[in-house]
Amino acid sequence: MAICLQPAQRQHLDELLFFVRAYHKYEGIQLSDEVRRDAVISLLGNSAFGRIFLIRLDAELIGYVAISFGFSIEFGGRDAFIDEIFISSEYRGSGYGREALALMKAEVARHDIKALHLEVARTNKRAQQLYRSLGFSEREKYFLMSTEIFGVKG
Repeated sequence: MAICLQPAQRQHLDELLFFVRAYHKYEGIQLSDEVRRDAVISLLGNSAFGRIFLIRLDAELIGYVAISFGFSIEFGGRDAFIDEIFISSEYRGSGYGREALALMKAEVARHDIKALHLEVARTNKRAQQLYRSLGFSEREKYFLMSTEIFGVKG
């Protein structure tokens, strides 16, 4: 059985949203269905923002990975952030996440991405070990901080 990444398109919206909802439930992310749907549609509709890939095991959909694009002076060009990665519970622990991430690294390299970033829960030691084994490392002097911006109109 082989893992592949399939670029998600608008016609995949319903099955993709099923997995996004499952991921958000798993992580305790509180988001209305409307906001979630609009965000996924925005990402599917504008490749300048990023991409979503369906993770398939042969023909079966088992998860997804969403990446967003940015630019880094420090890294010398375009960078990407793994916004979400999710594998269905029945397929976890079988190496499919590792395979999907390795494919994702190769995919972004083809698009001249200079660095790939992700965030991981401090308590998720298993995922941290996986990410380290794939070449990800903690930034020695930095950690991610965020603030939500509401009501900003362009």
